[in-house]
Amino acid sequence: MLRMSSLFVRTLREDPADAEVASHRLLVRAGYIRRAAPGIYTWLPLGLRVLRKIERIVREEMEAAGSQEVHFPALLPREPYEASGRWSDYGPTLFKLKDRKESDYLLAPTHEELFTLLVKDMYSSYKDLPLSLYQIQTKYRDEARPRAGVIRSREFVMKDAYSFDVDEAGLDASYAAMRSAYQRIFARLGLPFVICSAVSGAMGGSRSEEFLFPCEIGEDAFVRSAGGYAANTEAVTTVPPVEVDSSSFGQPIEIVTPGASTIATLVDAVNEAAPKPDGLWTAADTLKNVVVAAVHPDGKREVIVIGLPGDRDVDMKRVEAALAPAEVEMATPEDLEAYPELVPGYIGPQAVGPQSARPAEAEPPAPRYLLDPHVARGSRWVTGANKPDVHVVGLVYGRDFEADGSIEAAEVRAGDEAPDGSGPLEIAKGIEVGHIFQLGRKYAKALGLSVLDENGKSRTVTMGSYGIGITRVLAALAEENHDGRGLMWPASVAPAHVHIVAAGKDDSLYAAAEEIAAGLEADGVEVLLDDRRKVSAGVKFADYELLGVPFGVVVGRGLAEGRVEIRDRAGETIEAPIEQVRERVGELVRSALSAQS
Repeated sequence: MLRMSSLFVRTLREDPADAEVASHRLLVRAGYIRRAAPGIYTWLPLGLRVLRKIERIVREEMEAAGSQEVHFPALLPREPYEASGRWSDYGPTLFKLKDRKESDYLLAPTHEELFTLLVKDMYSSYKDLPLSLYQIQTKYRDEARPRAGVIRSREFVMKDAYSFDVDEAGLDASYAAMRSAYQRIFARLGLPFVICSAVSGAMGGSRSEEFLFPCEIGEDAFVRSAGGYAANTEAVTTVPPVEVDSSSFGQPIEIVTPGASTIATLVDAVNEAAPKPDGLWTAADTLKNVVVAAVHPDGKREVIVIGLPGDRDVDMKRVEAALAPAEVEMATPEDLEAYPELVPGYIGPQAVGPQSARPAEAEPPAPRYLLDPHVARGSRWVTGANKPDVHVVGLVYGRDFEADGSIEAAEVRAGDEAPDGSGPLEIAKGIEVGHIFQLGRKYAKALGLSVLDENGKSRTVTMGSYGIGITRVLAALAEENHDGRGLMWPASVAPAHVHIVAAGKDDSLYAAAEEIAAGLEADGVEVLLDDRRKVSAGVKFADYELLGVPFGVVVGRGLAEGRVEIRDRAGETIEAPIEQVRERVGELVRSALSAQS
């Protein structure tokens, strides 16, 4: 039995100064976590109880899906990550260190390499497969901007699982089994989720899906349609516009546009100086050329020019997803010094990509020119002339300029058509709580994991990867289950099932509370008993609401008439004879647990 008189907890009445979101504020105030350093938290007894219950549900469903638990060290040698390329691909998010002998190590962000090497060490035949292994372990990433408590932290607990199969059919089956297990896990946790198509990023592989908890404070934007399409905005593909017949278009002309420093002023200037034959020029007719710098894992900095319609903004997350594993940022004045032909504010495609006049042997070479798919072949544009205060009107894609390739760079908007034709998109925000990948053979090939097939031939094993952020799930549950007074945990993960409050000073109240608590404990109900003698009833009630245990029993004034209060943290309160409390609370708890099983 947990007792408030001896429990290692200290609740706070004021929000911590650095807390941005409800889950962070309440987890600190309720004594579940304490900040140790930026993005690093200490887990206190109540927080650990919730964390362990989440882990238990995850373990049960993973094992039901046929996965076996292992446990790897968090401190790992450099060599496996060097072999897979991720020693450099992970960039500055990887915690690297040296031992006293100057050997390189890292604190693991994920364990693909170690899982692969373990199976390679023990299995060599197709008869050993399929295989699924998982662990629940602490991971480390040097987040540039840790935020929102344990939602984005530098040290976190994660469940990662890996499947090993001989062929793609086996991988498809393993992936489907894990996908179903995830659906059961989040249903049992009582956490709403949306399954979204996603990009693989530094993980590599083909198919990738995120499990997102829809939440306004989420960092991940996703889209969905009424017809069932759902994807992270980084993974949305643009429905390409129909090619335009440009045979009747005249030749481009240059016009002087002094002071046209914005898209709106440019449109006004163009409509006055060079009216469109069939209507008015709009922002959607302007070709905006944005210069970015891609910083590759080897440290090389590449300047890239991206063209997109002027009525849309660049989504840097989409750009970075397209250029992974490079990190992407806006180009600096120093980047542009090497390209005097690019005039900021007046950059046009004539000076970049295939049509650049810069010699092929020049150093640096002409920047790559990538076009967003919204730019249709044959379409005509208003764009920069690469001269101060001058623009070009009527430049045609495919006739007057070409691109080195395409890139999904433009922001996705509500109302855009879903790529699968299932209707217009709506945009929402969410917190990523799970991610599943079909890794394929990337890691097996890099690390030499193969088995002999039924014909005695060597076959490279194909892999899947499946992660759940355990600590992030806890924060997501706190975001979903709270009110203005405190937390409201689902019974499946709450630190206790019932919070018993002895509200008064009379010894008889404490004796009755002890008796009720002992009876419930004997029935398998987890109890948190507030047996503090020198704490006011008001403080006890405030702590009950703040801590978020789903049911409460208040032993107070009504005891004189043989009655106590039974409370539901969601708000309902009833009075019951003391001799019925054990049975009625037990029924409430069993019903709540059954609903989430």
